[in-house]
Amino acid sequence: MKEQVQSIRHGAHAAPRLSRPRMAQAFAACVIATGLALADANAQPAAPGPREVPARALPVPTTVSPQMQKIIGAPINPAWNFVGKSAEEWKAFVKAGADGVVKGLAAKREALDVKVEPLTIDGVKAYMVTPAVIPPEHSDKLLIHVHGGCYVSFPGEAATDEALFMAGLGHFKVIVVDYRTPPDHPYPAALDDAMTVWKAAVKMAAPTKMAIFGSSAGGALTLEMVLRAKQEGLPLPGAIAPGTPMSDLTNASDSFATNAMVDGVLVAPNGGCDARAALYANGHDLTDPMLSPIFGDMHGFPPTILTTGTRDLLLSSTVRAHRKLRQAGVEAVLQVFEGQSHAQFYRDPTAPETKEAFAEITRFFDMHLGK
Repeated sequence: MKEQVQSIRHGAHAAPRLSRPRMAQAFAACVIATGLALADANAQPAAPGPREVPARALPVPTTVSPQMQKIIGAPINPAWNFVGKSAEEWKAFVKAGADGVVKGLAAKREALDVKVEPLTIDGVKAYMVTPAVIPPEHSDKLLIHVHGGCYVSFPGEAATDEALFMAGLGHFKVIVVDYRTPPDHPYPAALDDAMTVWKAAVKMAAPTKMAIFGSSAGGALTLEMVLRAKQEGLPLPGAIAPGTPMSDLTNASDSFATNAMVDGVLVAPNGGCDARAALYANGHDLTDPMLSPIFGDMHGFPPTILTTGTRDLLLSSTVRAHRKLRQAGVEAVLQVFEGQSHAQFYRDPTAPETKEAFAEITRFFDMHLGK
């Protein structure tokens, strides 16, 4: 045993012993290095710079359903960086986009078992979306929907897309606001139209039994409608559901950098969506809460459920809106879906993630509407 211990102590991997003079030199060097490190720590830190990230391939996640894998794996939006050079170019672009959406709506209406009827509410174009089955507990509830499209795209029947999912999966009646859009109708036309419908709708149902929802620009408009209602002393809805809201048009949020070229829908900042938002803003201050609601006072907001995805360019804008609501003492829930880009939670009525997203929103509305 003694020989084994000696072998371990003096084996090939044992550290060599230092003489006393060498130990003294090593100790002195250690003291100097420690002093330099402390000096660096106490020095004025340099401004942090950007982090370089190497190019990499992003596989389609296997942690989502086959339906969602197909959506996530689709090529990026080919029109993501389109910028019209004239009003005529913008109008042609908007019409082409709306026509493309409308082509798929009949199949969605059939799959979700809903009907859509156009109507006009105090001069504002709108649609009523009604599910075939309305449970008794929803018979006196009414939802208001404001559509997305960076404040410019998807007017007309295309505006009903997301509302079909909410009506069909949640079994609520939904009024869709077909608000006026640029280039002919810039800020504040969209918000004005939405508020006109809200003022009329509160005469159709009790405000506490109503909710407002929408995604992207519709998510921002949802928040802006509450800010405006507070400002004008109007009744507030019982709950709201802003999906991936464009809450900060200054693009200050972190995921504008981290998810650039990762999001397959908006793709990157300073592209077509920002150009459309600028067309709507028409030179107005982008920090105005009626354009960027993150800068508004969210005290007194109704209970809120927000939805986004891990690849969403507006992930951070959604997170910041959630945190601001929580800091204001508002009951707010944030649901984040695996792998999804901007607003991909309403694309395929058969996707489990889509059903789950709207089931969560429905459950949240059921908890709060009429309470």
